[in-house]
Amino acid sequence: MGITTRQFEAMQQRVGGQRRRPAPALEVVPQPAPSVSGLIILGIDPSLRGTGYGVIRMLRPAAVALGQGTIRCPARWSRSRCLAEIATVVRTVIECHQPTVCVVEGLFYAQNLQTALIMGEARGAALVAAAQAGLEICEIAPRKVKQAMVGYGAAQKFAVARMVQRLLNLPEAPEPDAADALALALTHAQECARPSLTPLKRL
Repeated sequence: MGITTRQFEAMQQRVGGQRRRPAPALEVVPQPAPSVSGLIILGIDPSLRGTGYGVIRMLRPAAVALGQGTIRCPARWSRSRCLAEIATVVRTVIECHQPTVCVVEGLFYAQNLQTALIMGEARGAALVAAAQAGLEICEIAPRKVKQAMVGYGAAQKFAVARMVQRLLNLPEAPEPDAADALALALTHAQECARPSLTPLKRL
């Protein structure tokens, strides 16, 4: 059987063990940070008896607080009533301020299982309200928030509140739960404003 010149050259290359050039390595390039100016962020620090919330708008040169507070549920209320109250108030806050993203505190290891379950229920009630409103929902670990606000992952609540007061130019420090919620929103804004290889943790 006859073969063409091109076929013969191809056979020689195979017999000679000619190596293929390795494919160039993919270079990981950080994505440019999107503009966060004008973005409205809702932060939520969930708790059955005292869920903190805070809403900020990102402006130049600094963020502005649009609203903050604590959803208080008396000890005499049943857990189901508390969860309904949390969801109702979060819906009202969303309707009032029209945020586009909700940031919730990440889960942490509680000292006992019962506490963890109750915290998870409160967190779920807030998340349902945010999800029903069509908000993008992100999660940030508590230590990461403290690190971003104070530079120390085990900082006390009063230190976080003082830094939130300073960053938002508030006349006085917010209540602890509201301060934590505002800190969540500010930390999310920082994460969005800089290029990063680590994607935001979305729920």
